[in-house]
Amino acid sequence: MATSEAPEERLKKFKYRGKEMSLRRQQRIDSSLQLRKSRKDEQALKRRNIGLFSSDVVSQALVKEANLTLDDIIKGVNSSDTIMCLLATQAAREMLSQENNPPLDVIIEAGLIPKLVDFLKAAHLPNLQFEAAWALTNIASGTSEQTGVVVKEGAIEPLIELLCSPHLTVSEQAVWALGNIAGDCAEFRDNVISNNAIPHLINLISTNIPITFLRNIAWTLSNLCRNKNPYPPEDAVRQMLPTLCQLLLHHDNEILSDTCWALSYLTEGGKDYIHHVVTTGILPRLVELMSSSELNVLTPCLHTMGNIVAGTNEQTQMVIDAGMLKVLGQVLRHPKSSIQKLAAWVMSNVAAGPRHHVQQLILCNLLPVLVNLLRNAELKVQKEAVCTVANFATGASQSQLTLLAYSGVLEPMLNLLTAPDMEVITVILDVISYLLQIDDLEDKKRLCFQIEEVGGFEKIESLQHHHNSYISHSALNIIEKYLYEEEDDDILPKPGLRV
Repeated sequence: MATSEAPEERLKKFKYRGKEMSLRRQQRIDSSLQLRKSRKDEQALKRRNIGLFSSDVVSQALVKEANLTLDDIIKGVNSSDTIMCLLATQAAREMLSQENNPPLDVIIEAGLIPKLVDFLKAAHLPNLQFEAAWALTNIASGTSEQTGVVVKEGAIEPLIELLCSPHLTVSEQAVWALGNIAGDCAEFRDNVISNNAIPHLINLISTNIPITFLRNIAWTLSNLCRNKNPYPPEDAVRQMLPTLCQLLLHHDNEILSDTCWALSYLTEGGKDYIHHVVTTGILPRLVELMSSSELNVLTPCLHTMGNIVAGTNEQTQMVIDAGMLKVLGQVLRHPKSSIQKLAAWVMSNVAAGPRHHVQQLILCNLLPVLVNLLRNAELKVQKEAVCTVANFATGASQSQLTLLAYSGVLEPMLNLLTAPDMEVITVILDVISYLLQIDDLEDKKRLCFQIEEVGGFEKIESLQHHHNSYISHSALNIIEKYLYEEEDDDILPKPGLRV
């Protein structure tokens, strides 16, 4: 299971996972956190507007004709002439909208941000409001320090007021700017929330709203769900969830993607946040979206499902009842290894639950799919599959363990003892050691024969001199306990010629 911990520390948790459910649950959460760390760049945190349109074609042409310098822009925004203010603001926005290396710091150091914020309040000049909001959007698409300047100069309140503008382009640009600010960090997100942005955002949604505008709202809502330490206020989550449920029924893939990302961020927050999500009745729709052919929808949908089944047993059962395991098999067969890995992580989290959850994996015929992943998938997917076996084994009943042992997992899993990944090797050795602790002598005998037949003990013997001390000690313990000491009890065949 993917984790940032040292193998030795992680495996200490694994060894006792079968004895203490809370530790098994914690490992599921740890895995969830690691997967989340690895996908931070999969959804755009911020967006810069480099569009070619303008609010005023005539004044746009004048800007190009005037070819204003930075000094001209500074003089223009401080002019009492509203036309000069508009031209200068448009020129600044053009500089900030260039595709490569926009001069964000130049504009900040020129002291233009306070004037741009003032222009947001010019209700009688919607073109100026629009250009100022656009410029601030692009400043807020920069670093945290650059976004911080926009916040410090008081842009949040007037931007939220612009959500009520009668001019669609103005309110849409304000949505975009607020999305960039909220996506920067938890502090700025909560600042946007505390200024009552959510009701205004939700009120913008109507049946005739342009699709591009609705996409921006969905993305901004996802950024209001984003970031942790702390997670979003639960009151805000309750405000947003009905709208997120509504957006999840939309046909547009961008809207579905951002909505699924929003749900994935919320479900990262633990059982209370998961409770808010699952009690909306949204799970059947998420199960439907697991069959999406669009990666930008399927990926965050799987993240959401994986987070939910890392919650309580009751929350996991709700996902199972919604039919998730019935479609998980087809997702595990997806041609993209990134999707296979996520789906295997979801299955691993279910396998970490109680025995009746393990039984559901068996009844949904997921063991053959697991064997196929262990045998044929890329290493990063095999790694998650090994963790599924580990979680399965440590919580299974005796009959479930027997099913696992005879499902075909042993050979491909033992073959991975030669993989160039110490974490995979350590987990496999712990699984073998755990399986060999079974009490029934006949079952142990059959298991040892199985391991021997596929060359497992030979591979384990070769690891006794591994440079990693945990691996070498684990291998030595297995060999001493089950290969040498128990030969006297005829558990394994004696060395020598077999006829």
